Amino acid sequence: MKVKGAHIVVVMVVAMLIAACANIGSPDGGPYDEKPPVIVHTSPQLMATNVSSRKVVLEFDENIRIDNAVEKVVVSPPQVEAPEISASGHRITVELIDSLQPQTTYTIDFADAIEDNNEGNPMGDYAFIFSTGDSIDTMQVSGYVLDASNLEPIKGIMVGLYVHDDSTYVPADDSTFTSVPFERISRTDSRGHFVIKGLARKPYKIFALQDQDQSFSFSQKSEMIAFTERLFVPYCKPDLRPDTVWHDSLHYDSIVMRPYTHFFPDDITLLAFNPPTSERFFLKAERPNLWQFTLYFTNKSDTLPVIEGLNFDATDAFEIWANATNDTITYWLRDSLVYNLDTLSVSLRFLGTDTLGQLSLITDTLDLVSKISRERQAQLRQREYDEWLKEYRERQKSERRRVKAESKRSARGSDNEEMEMATDSLDAETALLLSDSIPPMPEDFLNILFSGTSLDPDANPVFKVDQPVAVLDTSRIHFFQMSDSLRLPRPYIIRQVDNNPGSYYFFAEWEPDSVYEIAVDTSAIVDLYGKRNAAFTQTIRVRGEDSYGYIRVGIDSREASPLVVQLINTADKPVKTVYTSDHVAEFFYVQPGTYYLRLFVDRNENRQWDPGDLDLGMQPESMYYYPGALTVRAGWDLSQDWNPLATPIYRQKPEKITKQKPDKEKTIKNRNAEREKNKRK
Repeated sequence: MKVKGAHIVVVMVVAMLIAACANIGSPDGGPYDEKPPVIVHTSPQLMATNVSSRKVVLEFDENIRIDNAVEKVVVSPPQVEAPEISASGHRITVELIDSLQPQTTYTIDFADAIEDNNEGNPMGDYAFIFSTGDSIDTMQVSGYVLDASNLEPIKGIMVGLYVHDDSTYVPADDSTFTSVPFERISRTDSRGHFVIKGLARKPYKIFALQDQDQSFSFSQKSEMIAFTERLFVPYCKPDLRPDTVWHDSLHYDSIVMRPYTHFFPDDITLLAFNPPTSERFFLKAERPNLWQFTLYFTNKSDTLPVIEGLNFDATDAFEIWANATNDTITYWLRDSLVYNLDTLSVSLRFLGTDTLGQLSLITDTLDLVSKISRERQAQLRQREYDEWLKEYRERQKSERRRVKAESKRSARGSDNEEMEMATDSLDAETALLLSDSIPPMPEDFLNILFSGTSLDPDANPVFKVDQPVAVLDTSRIHFFQMSDSLRLPRPYIIRQVDNNPGSYYFFAEWEPDSVYEIAVDTSAIVDLYGKRNAAFTQTIRVRGEDSYGYIRVGIDSREASPLVVQLINTADKPVKTVYTSDHVAEFFYVQPGTYYLRLFVDRNENRQWDPGDLDLGMQPESMYYYPGALTVRAGWDLSQDWNPLATPIYRQKPEKITKQKPDKEKTIKNRNAEREKNKRK
């Protein structure tokens, strides 16, 4: 009887567990839980004053969890030692490791991280606030952090405040940001949006910081930053906002205007950039093969390094390819007696940052060892020849078998006679395959990449070589316009592309709806090591005018500096650029499609966007996006007026070309409405 009773108890317990599980997740066990977690008790109390405990406990009416606490939960003032945050059952516990500051308001901002454990119903944005003093600071400010170069929202960047008691503020005169941790902090969400809570009615200065070392101050020059000259005094006023009352997941009953406290300012916009650094160090040297090596530096310079050979004469020993900033420099060795040395020992003198942080002349000694030694290079060449020879002999055997088979099919004489007759009628290459002679290995010609086979009338093609050019013989380069069956010679000019060694423009007058031909003879281009080009012909087709559109942009701007206006594609890449001082930008020969517009103010007139400088208190050059799209049709003219200041900066960049998409907002899933709908089917 005891055993039977025990079995009954076990069956009852199992049935209860099954019923409980059904209530959690199965429609057969009743409605889904669609209520967000509710706080039933806190220790200390919310908005408590004179708090001395560093432990905060939140009790809920159901089991809860914290989604991504490391990224979403922010404690302010910032904590040097990361707080311990845990969720277990109905409880969240936060233990602050740092000592509490006196007379200070603390906020533990959970954002939308709290949700119930079973259905994932979000609690919504929540912040727990208490004070170690007699009062609570209840003000808050909010805004956005954007990448200054492209107005992309920056997710997860830290935004920090300092109290500033003076009525004026000059960032360049203030060292607080570089030496003192933030007093209040927040982090941006996926929209670049931030909210900083627990503030007093005092003037604040504000910064954004990609805080790599968690020092809560600008301590590393590589950290992305943003600042502003403005001071902010938080304030608030009563306001109304619409609230949708939903009937189910698809239909709403009404929109109700609900009162709330509106905190200001709520549109602070910080434009973040990577600050320029004047620190210049030698980074590394690479010698991928015998005849070239590359030097890398951490920053730009107006001068090239001076190289003295220690085991060779460096006088006129190099062809030098340097980029525009002289921080990546490739040296091509001219003399085979020099580049056949597996190790080049050099003395290097360059402008670099010394121990006092000043640019000075620095001398270093380098041993440049080729990754491929002379012996290894010879082995590779021999292997290449052996593989070619093997392939050639196979082709010989195959061709001899083919000719012999054809001779047997004709069967009119001896095999040798037929072989001779067949050989006489063959081309030279096939005849050579039938002989026992071994020709030299085919020449390794210079590789030339030619872009622009289909051309806009206002563009010019570019050709590239991967090693320095020693000979560019234009008498061996012929340019024709094709007219019916005629080849009409046309003039052209070849010029090296600025700051891009190895790239050359082919300039000519291109008529719309025309076909051109560039014929290049053998040896027209010879590189530094004697490698020449093989003869080739390049056909270029220029589209007709009726296949393009035209855009005129009138810009309503009071900027005195020139504007760089760019027509950009759906990948946020410029396809055409106009430099203008009269605030009118015209884009000719625009291919049909969807485009967008952006511009930046070229303060220093160098025709490129420049970041800001904290030391000089200088903001990055202003970047603006036209908030809509432009549709271009073939044969159509489009005129568009644009006031870059008409739309707030944080709303300008069109969503379709914004790469940082907002995270999906957490909502109640309304699964019960779906359940009822399925029941009625």
